[in-house]
Amino acid sequence: MIRHGIRSLKQVAPSIRSMSSQANLTSLNADNDGVAVLTLQRPPVNSLNLDLLQEISKSLDEVSKNKFRALILTSASPTVFSAGLDIMEMYKPDMKRAELFWTTLQEVWLKLFESSCITAAAVNGHAPAGGCLLATSCEYRAMVSGKYTIGLNETAVGIIAPTWFMGTICNIVSTRQAEMALTTGKLFTVDEALKVGIIDDVATDKEDAINKCKEFIKKFDKIPLLARAITKQRFRASTTQWLKDNRKADVAEFIGFLSNPEIQQSLEIYIQSLKKRAK
Repeated sequence: MIRHGIRSLKQVAPSIRSMSSQANLTSLNADNDGVAVLTLQRPPVNSLNLDLLQEISKSLDEVSKNKFRALILTSASPTVFSAGLDIMEMYKPDMKRAELFWTTLQEVWLKLFESSCITAAAVNGHAPAGGCLLATSCEYRAMVSGKYTIGLNETAVGIIAPTWFMGTICNIVSTRQAEMALTTGKLFTVDEALKVGIIDDVATDKEDAINKCKEFIKKFDKIPLLARAITKQRFRASTTQWLKDNRKADVAEFIGFLSNPEIQQSLEIYIQSLKKRAK
């Protein structure tokens, strides 16, 4: 059964060798070895708005439907992997859209975090907040060297990272390290991220990062796909099950959070600071 599955991967790969989203916010390319590369391409910094999240979700569905062996997540930007959640989805929002935004984020995370295929991130630039969430949801991360940072820094702008964000980080570093990082809103340099284990390797450029991801994927060449997938999912089950059991409550908490005047004030201050930097 496993061997038949491997042959099927090679047969279906050409059918999705190059697929861009209708809005051109993502592209999905696959090789004949069943390795798909999902590229985020929402200029300038791949901020995760509703539209981009919906396209990522569709791309992950394609990966699953075509039974690709592995997925590499990367960015079309030369300096930013993803700047995280789009603040404008949370600032003075339409609450129906905000609810859809959050449920889509939940879906993207669940699809990526518990994906049965091998997942790796070629982090070719800054990856704060939601960008860090996407990268750390993968099983392996190679980050390009440079003056880039990565981390869940939500508290720095007055936002509380959800429980499942915390669980994602605790999957790769100790609870103590995660608590200190999240409560202080720390962004790790590339060297710091490698030292604590947020990333697994440092690359010279994007191509090298993708190659390192492929080297990681090759480690499983002789491992039965089903056994590997189930083992991975069992390690991650407590975090994914928490969200599955609490999705409605998590959405309600998010909506309540957006309704808080203090939070809206913090977001406004942060938006104004971004505008000043842009001048």
